[in-house]
Amino acid sequence: MEQTKPASGNVQAELERRQKVAATTVAGLLIATVLLSVVSLLGKRFFRQQDEPSLNVAVRIAIFTLGVGSVVWRRTKFSRMRLQDIGALQGASGLISTLEKTTLQIAFLAAVIAAIGFISTLLTGNDFYTYGAGVIAVVVLLYCYPTKASWIRAVALFAQNP
Repeated sequence: MEQTKPASGNVQAELERRQKVAATTVAGLLIATVLLSVVSLLGKRFFRQQDEPSLNVAVRIAIFTLGVGSVVWRRTKFSRMRLQDIGALQGASGLISTLEKTTLQIAFLAAVIAAIGFISTLLTGNDFYTYGAGVIAVVVLLYCYPTKASWIRAVALFAQNP
């Protein structure tokens, strides 16, 4: 099996375009997550404090499950054997598409984590939900942030010549 770099200008242009879309989306969701925390901080005095023990447990389990699930999802989708198979069957274009789709899926999981935390804060008045979920969401977003160098390296390693 011959390993090649993405020599085609078309593949390089597609990689740059899709990586930019993914990176912009992840950065936008990162900013939105931080803004939710700021809104929670500024609106703290308007929230009515309510103790909801069942909601507390459910929210913590949901945030933990989504956080760990996003890491497992990324590691599964970006496993070496899977990327080799995609590169062999679909070439560089399919590999780039997979990198983009998986990155966006994980970024949206992080957005769901942040949204769950903020909604829980609105329901209970406890701003810890937003801050805790925000920290987890930021970690997931930074974990899935698509760097161009890593995408180029993946295409070079796993994509077959057309």
